[in-house]
This record gives sequence, structure tokens and C-alpha cells, in this order.
Amino acid sequence: MEGHGLSQRRACRLVGIGHSTLRYQRRRASDEAVRKRLRELAAQRRRIGYRRLGWLLAREGQIMNHKKVYRLYREERLMVRRRGGRKRALGSRTPMMVPAGLNQRWSLDFVSDTLADGRRFRVLCVLDDFSRECLAAVVDTSLGGARVVRELESVVNQRGWPHTIVSDNGTELTSNAVLRWAAERVSWHYIQPGKPVQNAFIESFNSKLREE
Repeated sequence: MEGHGLSQRRACRLVGIGHSTLRYQRRRASDEAVRKRLRELAAQRRRIGYRRLGWLLAREGQIMNHKKVYRLYREERLMVRRRGGRKRALGSRTPMMVPAGLNQRWSLDFVSDTLADGRRFRVLCVLDDFSRECLAAVVDTSLGGARVVRELESVVNQRGWPHTIVSDNGTELTSNAVLRWAAERVSWHYIQPGKPVQNAFIESFNSKLREE
């Protein structure tokens, strides 16, 4: 256009691009509010990645593509630093509430034993910490994360939603299926590794179950 005195349309036809492409001005909305909330959630839950942070944002009504969440996550330098050993979900950093009514806090844990023929089996126990009622005792030779979610859904359909669920850092309870289910519906509190006393209600129940 400058060298030959051509019009914008003529120059665009010669180059092979649309004149609207040349005139396009990016109009990206400000992401400052989303960035601020992302930093707050990452500070509260320091060991979760961008996908789970995206689920938490979606639960608050800020729904966006996972690629945009990842871009903001990296630009804010919120990446979780790798550490040795198995990845453990630490859950919420806030202190656990003391249950003052039904469905305020449930506890989960597994009990395992061996059949007479040598096969191992496990029991998933779900306890209401206020009433000390066993809401479910699921027995099977295999209880993965997806199965845990299905059993919790079954209990919820009968009892309603709990405010908080407490468990240890077992692989079944930190699987993607459980993390996604919890992120969208309930506050999940993981106890510190090697400190079962932090989940004392279910430990007391399981000790009696083992004796029986």
C-alpha cells in the first residue's frame, strides 16, 4: 500500500487475505476477577492442579474452557511443584467443623480381611459423625474410585447431601472420579498422612467392626 499507492482492498486481494482480517482488533475481556479468584483457591488448596481448580470455578458459575484455565494457571505461576513419593491430595486447609446435626460431616474408611480360600476383600464404611450411624458398609473384592462415587451417590439419594466428608489419602479416595465428584458437590477434607486420630470416629467404628 505504501510502496505502490494501492487501496487496502486491492492490496488484500493481491496478498490473498480478507480486508476484515487486516482490520481485526482483538477485544479480549479482562480476566482480572478470574485470576484473583484462581489465586485465592490455589492458596487455600495448595496441592491441586488446574483441572480441579477449573471445576471449583465452574461450581461458582465461572465456566470456561480448560485450555483457558490452564493458560491463566501458568501465567499466574500456580503450578504444583513435584515432590517425591505418591501424590497425596491434602484437601481443604480450613479446620474441620464440629458436627452439630445430621449430614454435617461423614467419615469414610476401608476395612480389609481375607477369606478362608485366601482371597482378600474390603469393606467401605460410611459413618455420620453426629449420630455415629453407619450409613453404608459395602463389601467387595475390589472397590475403586468409580465404585466409591456410585455408593456415595446411593447414600446421598437416601439421606441427602453432607456438608463435609473426611477420609485418609488412599488411592481410591484421591482418584480423579472422587475428586471431580467432590469438587462439584461437597467439601472433602483429607487427614494428614500417618495420623488416623484425625479421623477418630470412623477409626473407632472400624475397630469394633474388626472385632465382630
